[in-house]
Amino acid sequence: MILSNQSIKRRLLENELKITPITETQFQPASVDLRLGNHFLAIDETSVPYLSLEKAAEYKEFYEDKILIPPQGFILGTTLEWIKLPNNLTAFVEGRSSIGRLGLFIQNAGWVDPGFEGNITLELYNANQVPIELTFGRRVCQLVFAELDLEAPPYSGKYVGQNGAFQSCIHKDEECIRQHLPAKLFKEFD
Repeated sequence: MILSNQSIKRRLLENELKITPITETQFQPASVDLRLGNHFLAIDETSVPYLSLEKAAEYKEFYEDKILIPPQGFILGTTLEWIKLPNNLTAFVEGRSSIGRLGLFIQNAGWVDPGFEGNITLELYNANQVPIELTFGRRVCQLVFAELDLEAPPYSGKYVGQNGAFQSCIHKDEECIRQHLPAKLFKEFD
């Protein structure tokens, strides 16, 4: 079940759900708009000849109140808001329609697990032939909440407690770790 703004507000008042800071203008009928923070990461394309899922990527970090995303440019940003979900809620991150109509795609892989706590890292892609300017504090995406049928164990993955824009940790996936350890360690799981 998708939560209405009344249910979202009630859960916030009861401290079951946390979104901070938040203003009344961020509430939509069935979502909460989130604002752009000022911390960004861009892949350092000069550090390696290609990106691999097996190795950590190199990033350039910067703090700006106003940024230009170049044509076909990709950067990681963050929400201004710190989120804490209870174990019975999940959330979807969706770009705002008005921004999507300008050719800016905003994602975070689209999903926030129950029990997650931290800033949400946003994947920002400019599909245009001209730069797009973004400013700190601007509403750029929305969070839609859904109630689980049963309470889930809290999220305990590699992005728990992330603060600001956070780089990919795909190289920490089980598939990558397994190839560097003796096979006998995994025999009982296979």
